[in-house]
Amino acid sequence: MKPRFTFYLIVGLLVFTAFNNLFSNHYQAVVKGNNDFCFDLYQKLREREGNLFFSPYSISTALAMTYAGARGQTEKEMEEVLHFILEKEQLFHDFSEIQSKLNALQKQGYIQLKIANSLWFQKGYDLSDEFININRDYFSSELKFVDFVNHHKKASTVINSWVAEKTEKKIKNIINPGALSSLTRMVLCNAIYFKAPWANQFLMTATEKAPFYLTSQDSIYVDMMNQTEEFFYKDFGTFAGLELPYTSSGTSYSFGGDKDPSMIIFLPKDKDGLSQFENNLTSSHITRWIQELRTTEVIVKIPKFKTTCEFQLATILSEMGMPSAFNPETANFLGMTGKKELFINHLIHKAYVDVNEQGTEAAASTAVIVELGIEPNQPKPKEFIADHPFVFLIYDNQTGSILFMGRIVDPTKNK
Repeated sequence: MKPRFTFYLIVGLLVFTAFNNLFSNHYQAVVKGNNDFCFDLYQKLREREGNLFFSPYSISTALAMTYAGARGQTEKEMEEVLHFILEKEQLFHDFSEIQSKLNALQKQGYIQLKIANSLWFQKGYDLSDEFININRDYFSSELKFVDFVNHHKKASTVINSWVAEKTEKKIKNIINPGALSSLTRMVLCNAIYFKAPWANQFLMTATEKAPFYLTSQDSIYVDMMNQTEEFFYKDFGTFAGLELPYTSSGTSYSFGGDKDPSMIIFLPKDKDGLSQFENNLTSSHITRWIQELRTTEVIVKIPKFKTTCEFQLATILSEMGMPSAFNPETANFLGMTGKKELFINHLIHKAYVDVNEQGTEAAASTAVIVELGIEPNQPKPKEFIADHPFVFLIYDNQTGSILFMGRIVDPTKNK
């Protein structure tokens, strides 16, 4: 049996997106909306320096759970920013079906993809039955009573333990004790765990030290993995795209077979071309580029890398167009309690990824803290040498969902 490898994604983050044109399931409106949100958010997150990694699926899911209680202007802003275009009942039903399909990927035992949600709320606090039922019935949320009023530090420890368990301890301490207070009334969390081996694994003996260009003038030596095989690939002129599939059956990849998840890498040709490439990152562009990849023999060289990123998203999402949810004077979550007394005080996301010869291990978590207030004739193989900054996705081919997205500018940096 080939070595298993892991992918994890955790709490409250819940954005899960998909490529509308790649499939025609009835839930495509949710997938497309999540996909659009993914790239809107990437354009904001890219402003920070260094490596970048997050789970749009996790973020979308956690916010969808919260959206169940939004009303008035808060509801309208969340709909616009998160690209929620369906009536609430249909939206939640489609989120539920997508989650079920993702959880079912692990049935053959080689890929593990588990998604878990939880709703932690103050003992004795009167939450709407409708809000609780939506989270339980559509998101399969675990309902947990805690005492934020008297023991908020203990509550953070308990929630952090839940997240760590669901992510195989890859995401720890998602909630700093200082993030909760006696005014906290609710924490909504999403967690996803994914473990997958490459369909065509890299030989460890083929890994060698090679330069990775941080810029056209500055380079470092990294562990570069190597293999030559047929992959979906295309040279787009100013950049190249490559799909590296995972396997759910334990066998090498067969084109046209089951739609297993994959990692898709976009590599600018210019060693200093990442920023310009990022300017063109949109849902429609990515959809078209993935559709245009074709079976080609490729010499593949990519670095081993591991990175962790953490984001405080409240300010970012406010700037994107949903400020009222984070303002105690304007937030309207009447659907949670029947009173306009709650607002989102913190929106925390943390993600981890480790890519090596066997496969990919990744984790992410999101916490929403609510407070009171074509094959030619024997051609020369193409080359895909990722020896400079690149963008990558972890993509579910069955639903079209982007589970994770990021960029690598320095493979040696863990943060």
